[in-house]
Amino acid sequence: MAGKQALNIVKMKKMKKDKIPLTVLTAYDYPSARLAEEAGVDMLLIGDSLGNVVLGYDSTIPVTIDDIVYHTRAVARGAQSTFIVADLPFMTYHGSIDETLRNVRRLMQEGHAHAVKLEGGKEIAATVQTIVQSGVPVVGHIGLTPQSVNQIGGYRVQGKDELDAKRLIEDAKALEQAGAFAIVLELVTEQVASIITSELSIPTIGIGAGRDCDGQVIVFHDLLKYSPDYRDKRFVKTYADIGAQIRSSISEYVSDVKKRQFPGPEHVFTAEDGVVDNLYGKGKVEQPV
Repeated sequence: MAGKQALNIVKMKKMKKDKIPLTVLTAYDYPSARLAEEAGVDMLLIGDSLGNVVLGYDSTIPVTIDDIVYHTRAVARGAQSTFIVADLPFMTYHGSIDETLRNVRRLMQEGHAHAVKLEGGKEIAATVQTIVQSGVPVVGHIGLTPQSVNQIGGYRVQGKDELDAKRLIEDAKALEQAGAFAIVLELVTEQVASIITSELSIPTIGIGAGRDCDGQVIVFHDLLKYSPDYRDKRFVKTYADIGAQIRSSISEYVSDVKKRQFPGPEHVFTAEDGVVDNLYGKGKVEQPV
């Protein structure tokens, strides 16, 4: 978007105060980032969801720091005026703090991200604080945390009972205290997400967390049904069925080539008059194909 000024964490906090919702979309490559920026998205997230929707894995766990760096760099080239957040993937921030900061450095220096995102609550608060103190903005992520899906028993809605609700509220406050400038709430009951949003001074960004969050994030491929085996999700609104359109278009191309309907006369280039005669001689009946 020509002339657009990227958001910063101060402006985002003011948007919360002014009750202006944040729009967040995942992006994994140059064209999707460019289109999202032109459409006016506030923030782009290079999520480790790329493992599911781009790399063909059945979870986010196999995604590496190299994967995220590579895709973040492509997104940064496509969206030069949009705030970009990159995920720290599975087990890249649970070892030594030196190793964690090396991974953060790669996302910022090689990937050109503006911030990083970590999954977890109280247990990673100290890590968040150290990253923030190093000068890097951090987005927290609680509720359903896909990197811990094997530990939490699958893709289940969080915050259904009082004990779980208290845990989520404590986690959110711990992340805010540690210096996170925003928190993603994934698959959290609307009532609990609303409480967390009201009790924090930093924005909450919901995905399957109801209507009261300060912003919403959606996966690019869910928004557009851009998948060969797309499955509907209750918390997702799809705006187009690009997957079906792509499949149909490719099928039509295959059919046209098989029937020799493509290329047509309008797709070919013609040599100057006399070129063929000069190459092969006048009166030549057969010419090479």
